Order: sequence, then structure tokens, then C-alpha cells
Amino acid sequence: MEYRLTEKEFEYVQAFKRDLHMHPETAHHEFRTTEKIKEALSSLPGIDILDTGFRTGLIAVIRGREEGKKILLRADIDAIVQNEEYESPWKSQTPGVMHACGHDLHTSSLIGAAVILSKIKAAGELKNTVYLLFQPAEEGTTGARMVLDSGVLDEIKPDMCFGFHNWPKLRSGTVACHKGVLMSGKRNFTINIKGSGGHGSMPHLNIDPIVCSAAVIQSLQTVVSRNMDPLDSAVLSVSMIEGGKPVNVVADDVTMTATIRSLSDKALDRAIERVESITMNTAHAYECEAEIDWKERIPSVFNTDEMYEVALRAAEETGAEITDVEPSLASEDFALYRTVAPSFFYWIGSTPEGEEPEDLHRPRFHTDDSIMKTAAELFVRAAMTE
Repeated sequence: MEYRLTEKEFEYVQAFKRDLHMHPETAHHEFRTTEKIKEALSSLPGIDILDTGFRTGLIAVIRGREEGKKILLRADIDAIVQNEEYESPWKSQTPGVMHACGHDLHTSSLIGAAVILSKIKAAGELKNTVYLLFQPAEEGTTGARMVLDSGVLDEIKPDMCFGFHNWPKLRSGTVACHKGVLMSGKRNFTINIKGSGGHGSMPHLNIDPIVCSAAVIQSLQTVVSRNMDPLDSAVLSVSMIEGGKPVNVVADDVTMTATIRSLSDKALDRAIERVESITMNTAHAYECEAEIDWKERIPSVFNTDEMYEVALRAAEETGAEITDVEPSLASEDFALYRTVAPSFFYWIGSTPEGEEPEDLHRPRFHTDDSIMKTAAELFVRAAMTE
């Protein structure tokens, strides 16, 4: 039978996607989104929704024959804090929130795969048992950890996991299959610099955390330029700094947030070590105190040789154009699933034909919805892996 969406089925999936786009929800608050996913899956025969205890997001199962594999297909469901500037009839109706990363497309593609897999099961042709994971909170990379900590994957014990991300810089519908590191590992962190504030006219009686913070930020810029092997890729960015208000008062403390990313575990280890040393010693030199709150370390997205061969065959079966790509220093918490099962992550080109790419997380970001046909079939082909 056909492993692709009919035109009528695609119209349904596209309408589903546009509804999600109009009603975006941020990480761990995807309540309406979760209900819409439940409604869609409940209308399909042969699909059961598992009782996972998740506040948002869900896992559904389509049971195959007993001798088959257990295949996990994952899509992320959350949006980001961003004002949408791209005009369309389905523009975000939630001020300050939009699907600027295409997770609505990912979710809807997995719904499309569920439509096809439901038909395959009804025809008695589904050998593998397929789990559909609609994961919350990829933004901020906390959702996959929540799924793992729930223990549900320890019970499922998937044999393989597959996921994808739309990629604006690839030609629409092109499937990228890359062997090895595809996306970077990362470690986010928050630094708090504590001084002793007072009147700005008497600096000798104060310990100024703003001056100290400036020195810390400047010194952190040397981590990549002077502590990394030039042949390793690494990024260290301080993305927010906050402290002080009145014009004539020295602040008591300053908070900054930052991230380190690298394609190399060794480089990431070294960067973390240097951040600790630079921050603490600089604070000491300025008579301040410093605290670093390290967030969870997310590993790199790594496609093994074995999974590459499996994933490439599935992509070839769709008939889509296939390409290789250079890795990106963007990160993805899909990487955590390789701690429980062999995993593979695709990119699929998403910019509408004839348009200039609009980067992820930008206010005019939008996707070519037609690629959901390719993405849904790709999920299905991966799910049918022998």
C-alpha cells in the first residue's frame, strides 16, 4: 500500500498545523496543543494513548506484530517568546508567542505519519510497534530530560529513535542525512556576582559588581580564542546581564546568563573548566563573590554509522532529494534519546520555493507546508525499518 498522505489527508494535516500556528504555547505550557494532539490521535483506529503522567505532551502507541521492533518517533511541540511579523491568515493570535522554530510543522508531520501508520495497521501490514512521542519543552532543552526522568522509555525500551528538524537553508523538501556529529553539545549557565552596593558618590565604600561583571564578560571572550584548539568548533555567548536601577546607587549584585556550545566533548569540558576558573578568580580580584548555576549538559546530536545506513535507506525510499550537510552549533535535546536507544536525526529543507531563507527564531520565519508530505512519509519509512 501507499506509505504517503493522500491529498485529502494532507489538507487535514495542513489545517492541523495552521491551527497550532495560530495558538502557540511555550515550553511546559502546551496544554491546548496536547489536547489537539489527543483529539487527532483518538480519531484514528489502532492508536492508543499511554498514561505517562506528563503535564503536557504525550506518547501514543500503534502496536505491530510481536516479532517486530519497537520504534520511537519524536516531534517537539512548543513555541518560543517572539512577536510574529510574517502576515498570513494563520498568524499567531497569542501576542509575544509564535512558532518561530517550526515545531508546529514537526508535530503535524508526526500526526501525518500516524494517519498513514493507522492505515498500515488496519491492513495488517504493520510488523513493528511504533511509539509516537510528542515532546514538550525542547526550547530550553528540558523536555527530553523530563521524558527520560519519567521512566516511560525504560518501560518501552525502544530499539531505535528517529526525529527531524526543519532547516531553512536547505532547498524545500530536501532530506539531509549526516553521519557523525550533526548538532552541538551545550551547557547553559547563570552567573551571579555579589558585591556591596551603596551611594554612587562614594565608590570607595562600595564593592561594585557591575565593574566586576564587565571584567568577567571580557575575560570569558578569551575561552574560545585562547583555550580552544583552533581546529575545534566552540561558541561562548553571554546573552543577558541584569543588575542595578537607580542612577546614583551601586548595585548589590548582577546576574548574567550564558551558553557554551561545541561539537567536541573535549572542547566543551575545557570551556566549562575555564569558565569556572575565570569567573571565580576575577570575582576574587574585584573583592566580589561569584556563584555559577550550571544547567544540564546536553550532548551533541550524533548519528552513528549503523543508524546512518538504516536512516539513509528510509530516506531513499521516500524518493526525496538527499544531501549531506555541515554540522551546526545549534543544539537539540533529541540528543538525550541516544542514551536509551540508537537514534538518528534528519534535517528537512523548509523554505518556500523562490524565497530567501528566514532563519529559525526570527519574527518572519515561516515554512513550506508541503514538506510535511515528505516528513510524514520519512517517519513512516523509518518506522517500518526491518
